[in-house]
Amino acid sequence: MLIYKIFRAPEWEAFRAAGQTDGAPVDLADGFIHFSTAAQAAETAAKHFAGEAGLVLLALEAEALGPALKWEPSRGGALFPHLYRRLLLEDVLWDRPLPLGASGHVFPEGME
Repeated sequence: MLIYKIFRAPEWEAFRAAGQTDGAPVDLADGFIHFSTAAQAAETAAKHFAGEAGLVLLALEAEALGPALKWEPSRGGALFPHLYRRLLLEDVLWDRPLPLGASGHVFPEGME
């Protein structure tokens, strides 16, 4: 199963340069790296990145992250994937721009 992480462009660039990250400021504050499923990603973008351009969407294989990935209740009691370790560049399957359209962010077709 793929899970997704949204980064601002400078956060993504810093991650790529370092080869690892402890996440965005919200991740550092909460003590884990936040991810979303395909079904949760649009709501995450709308809630936390409304009106922001210059975003990047990363896809990762949930099972490959091992036991450090926990599924925990969040918005409305839904289970969200949270990573309790550093995120490594090698964990990322792909990255895509997440452009801002007229009615919100435009996600790549075929997200699963």
